[in-house]
Amino acid sequence: MEEFVVYILFSEDYGKTYVGFTSNLIERFKSHNYLSKKGYTIKFRPWEVVYVEFFTTKSEALKREKFLKTGNGREFIKEVVSKL
Repeated sequence: MEEFVVYILFSEDYGKTYVGFTSNLIERFKSHNYLSKKGYTIKFRPWEVVYVEFFTTKSEALKREKFLKTGNGREFIKEVVSKL
């Protein structure tokens, strides 16, 4: 059975966060930090994974990712980052 992960990345150097979801966190993390040649995340490297949640369905993961990108979700992210 495939597992889906919603993750929060944090760039300490820039004070930026990024929320995403994937079925392969390690490969996605490598993409954000090393492999990608374009996109938002290349501007704020290096990233560290500061939070993960696991889901059994893609739709559950997408729903959580979308929530984390709302105002209430951003407040949750601020709490996670403040504890680092």
